[in-house]
Amino acid sequence: VKEQLGEQLSEVSEICFFLLAASTIVEVVDAHQGFKVVTNQITTKSKKSLFWIIGFLTFFLSAILNNLTVTIVMCSLLKKLVPVEDDRKLFGAMVVVAANAGGVWTPIGDVTTTMLWINNNLSTIPTVIELFLPSVVCLVASLFFLVNQVEEDGSLEESTLPEPSELATRGKVVFGAGIASLLAVPVFAEFTGLPPYIAMLTGLGAMWTLTDIIHMGEEDEDDLKVPAALSKLDTSGILFFLGILMSIGVLDKSGLLKDLAVFLNENLPSQDIIAT
Repeated sequence: VKEQLGEQLSEVSEICFFLLAASTIVEVVDAHQGFKVVTNQITTKSKKSLFWIIGFLTFFLSAILNNLTVTIVMCSLLKKLVPVEDDRKLFGAMVVVAANAGGVWTPIGDVTTTMLWINNNLSTIPTVIELFLPSVVCLVASLFFLVNQVEEDGSLEESTLPEPSELATRGKVVFGAGIASLLAVPVFAEFTGLPPYIAMLTGLGAMWTLTDIIHMGEEDEDDLKVPAALSKLDTSGILFFLGILMSIGVLDKSGLLKDLAVFLNENLPSQDIIAT
């Protein structure tokens, strides 16, 4: 039993360390206002145009940063962009749909695909090639359906989002380094053969070194460094995943999942029904 628990904890820990490192990189970029690179481009006062812009922005960011993180970031942005609460709920629903569609077609875009990737159940290039088009279709179809419920009323004029301003050079550097670190993870894992969590931790180490160099001697800028970002993480969420995955692992090791699979296979007429 101890060996099985140790093996399961080892597998689950890889996922938790991966999420921990990825979330920290995103937090460091946000602390340096790196996302101004994106928000500075949002200047439209048309709600329907904004709906499409936020949708596609969420879709592509989710593929890089993971859909849970992007959903949180975009919902925070919507509080400033969309002043009317009913509109904000509709935009929020769209963000969830777009984030889930965008998180599917890359190994690092969603916790589920990340788990499969870490366990070598899927590979990077086929996943991107085969799932990108279906994900785009899902996004566009959903946006077409939801955008008809958006009514133009000029309320975006009351937006509390600050006017576009020039991002400091170090903010641009941190933003570029953070995105590069995340994008390099699949490449690093493919070429070295090392587990993906090692690649993500390497990226975090590079970001840690970079921010320490940038803020060397600046005692009042400690909140922009990695230790401060680590203190702001949603640790409870990561521990939640740890608990859920350990519970599933126990069911698997005990044979209950296999028994359930055999029961469903023998008693349901179609595997399509089982999948549903």
